[in-house]
Amino acid sequence: MAAFSTFTVAFCTVCTVLFTSPFIECGKSSDELVVITVATNETDGYKRFMRSAKVYDINVKVLGLNTPWQGGDIVNSAGGGHKVNLLKEEVEKFKNDKDKIIMFVDSYDVILLADAETILDKFYKFKAKVVFSAEGFCWPDKSLAEKYPEITQGKRYLNSGGFLGYAPDLFKLITTSKIDNLDDDQLFYTKIYLDEKMRKKYSIKLDHRAEIFQNLNGAVGDVELRFRNNEAYLSNTAYATNPAVVHGNGPSKVTLNNLGNYLAKSWEQEAGCPSCQDNLVNLENIKSDDFPKVMIGIFVESPTPFLKEFLERISLFEYPKEKVDLFIHNAAIYHADDVDDFVYTHKNKYKSIKQFKPVDGVKEWHARNLGLEECLKQKCDYYLSVDSVAMLTNPKTLKILIEQNRSVIAPLLVRPSKVWSNFWGALSPDGFYARSSDYMEIVNNKRRGVWNVPYMTATYLINATLLKSRDTYPTFINNLLDSDMAFCKNLREKGVFMFVTNQVDFGHLINNENYDISHLHNDLYQVFDNRIDWEARYLHENYSKALHPDHASPMPCPDVFWFPIVSPQFCKELIDTMENFGKWSDGTNHDERLNGGYENVPTRDIHMNQVGYERHWLYFLREFVRPLQEKVYPGYYHDPPQALMNFVVRYRPDEQPFLRPHHDSSTYTINLALNRPKIDYEGGGCRFLRYNCSVTDTRLGWLLMHPGRLTHYHEGLSVTKGTRYIMISFVDP
Repeated sequence: MAAFSTFTVAFCTVCTVLFTSPFIECGKSSDELVVITVATNETDGYKRFMRSAKVYDINVKVLGLNTPWQGGDIVNSAGGGHKVNLLKEEVEKFKNDKDKIIMFVDSYDVILLADAETILDKFYKFKAKVVFSAEGFCWPDKSLAEKYPEITQGKRYLNSGGFLGYAPDLFKLITTSKIDNLDDDQLFYTKIYLDEKMRKKYSIKLDHRAEIFQNLNGAVGDVELRFRNNEAYLSNTAYATNPAVVHGNGPSKVTLNNLGNYLAKSWEQEAGCPSCQDNLVNLENIKSDDFPKVMIGIFVESPTPFLKEFLERISLFEYPKEKVDLFIHNAAIYHADDVDDFVYTHKNKYKSIKQFKPVDGVKEWHARNLGLEECLKQKCDYYLSVDSVAMLTNPKTLKILIEQNRSVIAPLLVRPSKVWSNFWGALSPDGFYARSSDYMEIVNNKRRGVWNVPYMTATYLINATLLKSRDTYPTFINNLLDSDMAFCKNLREKGVFMFVTNQVDFGHLINNENYDISHLHNDLYQVFDNRIDWEARYLHENYSKALHPDHASPMPCPDVFWFPIVSPQFCKELIDTMENFGKWSDGTNHDERLNGGYENVPTRDIHMNQVGYERHWLYFLREFVRPLQEKVYPGYYHDPPQALMNFVVRYRPDEQPFLRPHHDSSTYTINLALNRPKIDYEGGGCRFLRYNCSVTDTRLGWLLMHPGRLTHYHEGLSVTKGTRYIMISFVDP
């Protein structure tokens, strides 16, 4: 089990030593600068901050780590005096050291952007003893705004999330008065600054133009992410400065998270994503018995196209099934048999399967919470939540997500040929969708990496350590929000980062918004909304081969060609659809479906428009048949192809066994074999009289294409036993 210990340290800091002292030192920096922060928990924000310190070779002293926070709920109210009291104790060590400059910054919502030398150079230019960061809001006491000195440019009000100064002066400043742990730290510093005598005595200045400290709250429009020599940096375009520290104070944390995907050498234009290699775990050389235990939660909340393939993809994960428990919630009666069949087939392969059926009446939010609870009961190490719209075609998906070693991470999934994905890059002021500046580059895979995002859905992996603490336990309830919105909002409020990765391709999203389940075989009608999955199920496995320029298509008769085009399942479902409709024509010349009501060469048939498939079939002609036609009949191009007559014909010995000689009213005709000669029927075929050439050994799912009108006078040969089905289109009449 020694190898498994790798997975029990998923939330360790970027530092590589064990810490037992009241502060942590990580990396090296200039001897002049001492950087101090307070962090009682190793949150995702803390780890990001420490990584930025490591990138810029800055020594950081962390106060209060793994001790109880006593500063109140500073997210929702005033507080934070605990930080000041911790800082007093630490700065006292340097109270007589005139060569030391102390910089204090928050950690959970701060990223360092420069090395110590750069920070010091910026500080010296202020010609001050102490410099505080500045923001555009007077908080927490708005009544103090009028007491602030007037300024000509920049942000007017003090922010306590970042400041620096000479150690002796800073010590005297913060020990001028007492502060309780629950008192507000920003108010404490504000009162000192607003005291003119104190301000002059300690030569306190505010960083109005974000020379060092960039506070984002109320200033998101002031900043711009730019690249220099492939490396991202933050530019304050309002004041033409390049800050050395960025602070996502107040409601600006989502913006900071987006910027943090790039800053501190997290992502570079040429190198890609250096931060993606941080703290990886490796499953390649681990024995199956030592793999982490995973619970996969499968959620089928509404009718979804291609559900059988969705379930099959999960079963194909390259992961030891004996290390996997399944939790299945199916709320769609339509899929009851599909899910039951899956469970029956795989019940002895997985460690366990817990299933909720539609008759159980379990609501979605409740089911998702039950999945987390079941994960804890099974003592899982990871929980993979998968919705039925997530077609995970990459069998390594689970392994890859685990190896990224993040709190919560999702594979990027996009609706093919759309920009609809399973994540949001930003939030609107009311907490709903907003498009981040980099959304299109990520969705289109022009930028590959691991991205901190404010919202995800459909599929994500949760590190089970989150479930073992009240501080990080996610739930799917938050007022009246949808379950996924509630889940993400709860995580954001707890300071847990959510990531989406597109380092490799994982699959795509199924579109189930307009899924019509009124047909016998509903997926047959999904060629518009879910073309990729439609092709995977219904196109012939050798269709692409037939399109290759070097492939010679069989020509059984002059100018008559054969092509593999649809799968046996397509053929079966089309026959089923026609027989289920059942209104076959009577085979006489009288046909009310046609203009004029007369058919010159009648067959027993059903038209595509009678079963609601005309539009789909015309699309099929344009997208799949036309490329074949252009290959064998070069010089003829008609896009889109037109076809007024599209129908399935049924030949039986006791109905209509044959068709008399005739010309088709078409430029070319396609004849698709829907079942098998000598197995499903005997006899049958097509004879071209002019060439005395017959095609009798038709192939299931293969298309016979021949010219119409004058040259290919032909007849349908007699079926002597069984039933023969063919699909006919007269193209470009």
